[in-house]
Amino acid sequence: MLVAASVLWSSGGVLIKWVDWHPLAIAGTRSFVSALVFIVYLRKPRFTWSLSQLGAALCYTATVMLFVSAVKLTTSANAIALQYTAPIYTALFGGLFLKEPVRWFDWLAVVAVLGGVFLFFFDKLSLRGYTGNLVAVVSGISMAGIGVFLRGQKGKSNLESILLGNVLTALFCSPVIFSSAPPGLKGWVGLVLLGVFQLGFSYIFFATALKRVRALDAILICAIEPVLNPIWVFLLIGERPGRWALLGGCVILVSVAARSVAEFRTRFSP
Repeated sequence: MLVAASVLWSSGGVLIKWVDWHPLAIAGTRSFVSALVFIVYLRKPRFTWSLSQLGAALCYTATVMLFVSAVKLTTSANAIALQYTAPIYTALFGGLFLKEPVRWFDWLAVVAVLGGVFLFFFDKLSLRGYTGNLVAVVSGISMAGIGVFLRGQKGKSNLESILLGNVLTALFCSPVIFSSAPPGLKGWVGLVLLGVFQLGFSYIFFATALKRVRALDAILICAIEPVLNPIWVFLLIGERPGRWALLGGCVILVSVAARSVAEFRTRFSP
């Protein structure tokens, strides 16, 4: 299920590039379709309206809107790699708000990840590309907020938070959806695929899998997503990431994976 979730998530870059529409219109329509999937799956969703549930929903809304915008403004490789800094921010925010310990390897990983992010801005990008990189960095921070608020719920109503986030995204983006010219048939096919599979089934698989596997397995297997995302874009669209972006992406992935291994060994060592 984790592999399936990661593969479905990785399709986001190429499908978003495929849809010729305003980024916020894509984000809103994708979330509307995904919300329908969650309603069918949950049947009777339970909304607690707690601070954690609302916080997770708002951070989710910010994340999906920012990520779609980043993919449209910069390369898919840059957008997903910069967003994948989220686990580092999650560790720091968890220490501040959830009183989870922040260890020496957390700080080391933060420095390494920031170095990787810095490398992205050495590529010969236009102002539009630099803006996309900055938007992707912010999306990583908001994605970290999702993790912190979901942890605060202690496993209760997590999927309801995602459902609420999808509804909010659709509402926030509705003015753009109705004021811009709709995409063609190819665009609508891409939007349905994004909503049903890339956001819908993927999060259902992910939430179910976390009940059955170790934390380390989940973290490392989900690293498939930032690896596959730019590969699909390159194979199907021909978009090539820059040299510095490739190097920066490798630094980020290695840093996040190394920190995850260190945390797991510290937490579960005899």
